[in-house]
Amino acid sequence: MDFYFATPIGPFPTAASSAFASFTTKQDVSPQPLPIMAAYQPRLGSKLWIKANGEFSTTGTPNLTLGLYIGTLAAAITTDIALSSVITTGSGAAAWPWEMEWLGTFTAVGTSGTVVGSGELKLGTSLTAWTSTPIPITQALRTVTWDTTIARAIGVSGTWSASSASNIVKTNSLVAMLLN
Repeated sequence: MDFYFATPIGPFPTAASSAFASFTTKQDVSPQPLPIMAAYQPRLGSKLWIKANGEFSTTGTPNLTLGLYIGTLAAAITTDIALSSVITTGSGAAAWPWEMEWLGTFTAVGTSGTVVGSGELKLGTSLTAWTSTPIPITQALRTVTWDTTIARAIGVSGTWSASSASNIVKTNSLVAMLLN
């Protein structure tokens, strides 16, 4: 009989990420090093749980998109697994909080591995309040295909609609765990 356990996916970031600013294309905003899911690690029926949190600051009311992704070991984003909608942020945000949590189930493994999952993004509307939205944003995006026979990095992505040194996103914590 096989016994399965909760397996934290390391390596584990030891500090918050840098404060990322002045960009308008999707980029990795994760703390380093990124958690790495080993090749062949997920099994049929395994659950992948990811939780991340951080803060953002703005000038004006730029749009922000946050997401969770898998990628290459060099932190290249290859596949979004839970992307938020484009959200108009509050004006003059100063270190307002955000938090994402996502849970997916491997319904197929191998070169065409499939994960079906959903989660929630909580985005600050002030220092002490936030609003909640589902991630990903459509039913079709809840099913993600990726090759589970190769190692994959797990990370957080961000995209601003306006490039400014004052539009900042930072990830304070990133945790990934394989469950069964």
